[in-house]
Amino acid sequence: MVRAWRLWRTRGPVTFRDKVRYKMLRDHRPLVVTFADKAAVRDYVAARVGAECLPRLHLLADDARSLMSTDLPEEFVLKPTHGSGAAIVVSRSADPNARLPRDGSWVYRHVSPEHAPPAELARIAQDWLAQLYGQGPNREWVYGRVPRRILVEEFLAGGGGAIPRDVKLFVFHGRCHFIQVDEGRFGRRTQDFFRPDWTPMPLSGGPPWADPPPVRPTRLDGMIRLAQTLAAETDFVRVDLYDLPERIVFGELTSFPAGGDSPFEPESFNAEFGRPWVVPRRYR
Repeated sequence: MVRAWRLWRTRGPVTFRDKVRYKMLRDHRPLVVTFADKAAVRDYVAARVGAECLPRLHLLADDARSLMSTDLPEEFVLKPTHGSGAAIVVSRSADPNARLPRDGSWVYRHVSPEHAPPAELARIAQDWLAQLYGQGPNREWVYGRVPRRILVEEFLAGGGGAIPRDVKLFVFHGRCHFIQVDEGRFGRRTQDFFRPDWTPMPLSGGPPWADPPPVRPTRLDGMIRLAQTLAAETDFVRVDLYDLPERIVFGELTSFPAGGDSPFEPESFNAEFGRPWVVPRRYR
């Protein structure tokens, strides 16, 4: 009954949020599971645009204790394969006062190497493996189909060794229409929106705008081409990338941004983001 009601409620969607919810309920293709699986998506990306744009993989395991017996580099990123919103970044650029979480491990945290003992990392990773991320079959059901594993990838450093900014490209039917730029994830977070020609959009998604505004990525045209290639097989996906000093690096593919609850201020942008997206009557 609940699913039938949600299917009825999301029929004929117009806005971006409504179309994300429509897709969440109806698009159960294996491709969507591949996009959500942080391990499987690496093979997808390598096959379509080449492995050189992937962050280096140091470890992929289904046993958290592997972290205590693996010789990891000084700097790295630890995250679960089966969810969103959790990662431990270990690097020299961390706030020296930052520490690993004691409770509520499903968080982002940036700590220096001396504050990331393997036993504590294994404890956090084991907690991730014990959790079924998402909100059941009628919400972000996709994570329930992803094998629960942990992976350790290369630490990506921007200018001066700092955390690079996230460049998130909204691709509809193989064409990029909007770009979101997030900076300062572990400090003063900012968020800005642009059109593909880097024209700023007077839109807020919650965090304040950067001051001064973000400069155009040096490889923006290449980022757009890469994103459109990765998104060619679906009606919509957000492609997250990093423009590092020496190369473009893949971040993730997001089919259901914010679980269908993306904020827009002014609200009129909810309809504008939905306009280029024609959802199919049936996903095949």
